[in-house]
Amino acid sequence: MARIMDGKKLSGKIKEKVKQDVEALHAYGVDVGLGLMLAGNDPASKEYLKATLAACAKVGIKTFEYSHPETVSVNEIINTVKSINIDERINGLLVLLPLPGRINPRHVVNEIISEKDVDGLGSLSVGKLAADESTFQIFKTGDYDSLYTHDSKSSVPSFLPCTPFGVIRLLEDSTIDIKGKHAVVIGKSLAVGKPLSLMLLAKEATVTVCHKATADLAYFTRQADIICTATGIRGLITADMVKDGAVVVDIGINVLKDGSIVGDVDFDSVSGKASFITPVPGGVGPVTIAILLENTVRSAQNNQSVKHPLVRG
Repeated sequence: MARIMDGKKLSGKIKEKVKQDVEALHAYGVDVGLGLMLAGNDPASKEYLKATLAACAKVGIKTFEYSHPETVSVNEIINTVKSINIDERINGLLVLLPLPGRINPRHVVNEIISEKDVDGLGSLSVGKLAADESTFQIFKTGDYDSLYTHDSKSSVPSFLPCTPFGVIRLLEDSTIDIKGKHAVVIGKSLAVGKPLSLMLLAKEATVTVCHKATADLAYFTRQADIICTATGIRGLITADMVKDGAVVVDIGINVLKDGSIVGDVDFDSVSGKASFITPVPGGVGPVTIAILLENTVRSAQNNQSVKHPLVRG
């Protein structure tokens, strides 16, 4: 029977340090603020918003909500982003995806200044990851407090995408060795699949990326030492697609009609073959939120260290 990778436990450890850093900034009269923008009525986005608001409240981060209807124009959203960019109260902005179908999310995300792109999805952040200019951040095992200090390798602040970085942190927390393993990533989105494949490559895994056009998905998953799936397709991964002892990371989110949440993996059957598995909920999701908060407080620290060099968390 697979061991559970407990995202709630790891999330708690990250958030405890975030809370300490927020309190340290408070001692200097500095508040930490996070903007959260929702456009439309996507159920998964609403659940993520609710969970993020609750997490912020527990660590002392102030939240600023921006809600737009399904009919919102791209101009309205961009105007909101630009106002947040210059708002000194707000250290980071999370744009909840998906946006309404007619709006290009890249257009919106790229309007966020890099200092406030705490979800790490802007072109600068993703480009630095692809160019190996920010991958040093994933090798800070046991020392993640120093990720975004000004003595880091980059003079331009950037943040790693929260969900894929959460997967790496969860694998490390479970003492799973990535180097030399065959990792199969299912999904090629810019939010999860692509950056996760880059992080796994940086960790010296052999990486295969599968997607909706992949023929015979099971052929690839049966070869995998580590399976990471992020498609939002309920029950996509079944026991016959997993080799004995594989590590299975379920990043998918599906909100059912009764309000319950399930992932991409048939948990009951797959957990009988895997060595480690993440539950949904309670796996990657809590770690993603914790890293979002961690990035936000680092943004606040960096901002204050520029203005007042003696102020550090």
